[in-house]
Amino acid sequence: MLLERITNQALIETDRFDLRPLRVSDAGLITLNVSDPRVAMNTSSIPHPLPPGTTEAMIARAQAEDRIEDFWAMDGSKSGGDEVMGVISLVRLEHDQSEVGYWVAPAYWSTGVASAAVEALLKANPQGSKNIFAAVFQDNVASARVLTNCGFKYLGDAESFSVARNSNVPTWTYSWKTD
Repeated sequence: MLLERITNQALIETDRFDLRPLRVSDAGLITLNVSDPRVAMNTSSIPHPLPPGTTEAMIARAQAEDRIEDFWAMDGSKSGGDEVMGVISLVRLEHDQSEVGYWVAPAYWSTGVASAAVEALLKANPQGSKNIFAAVFQDNVASARVLTNCGFKYLGDAESFSVARNSNVPTWTYSWKTD
């Protein structure tokens, strides 16, 4: 019997779902959802089509003790939802700063899952960040709305390379500061 490694990462509870560390058993649902071109095209790092082993490698990185990025599954099983409704992450940056990124499975679009996940992560602030940044593609207005609804302030325009699109994509950059 294989036991999954327990990582030094917080469980963050909400009324509807939990943000929990990724498990090896999440690979199937993550792969199913990020293989959807609508999900991949709204991220900078998810390729499309998804090469074999990509999800497993990401989960292994998420479980590494020396990781610089923490990943949480949006696990809705406590309220009848899927074990992976999406994934949210925080990358550690210098000077007590982090960058948040997330994707939500298409079945949960427009249900408030993304906003609730971002709000829960900000409230928990598991990395003790003084400043959290986020960037969204300008053609992903729904994600921009999530950030502004969660208290992020617009910083400016930039661009980021999208692996799935194989091109630079205009972005809006946001910042959230602790009180």
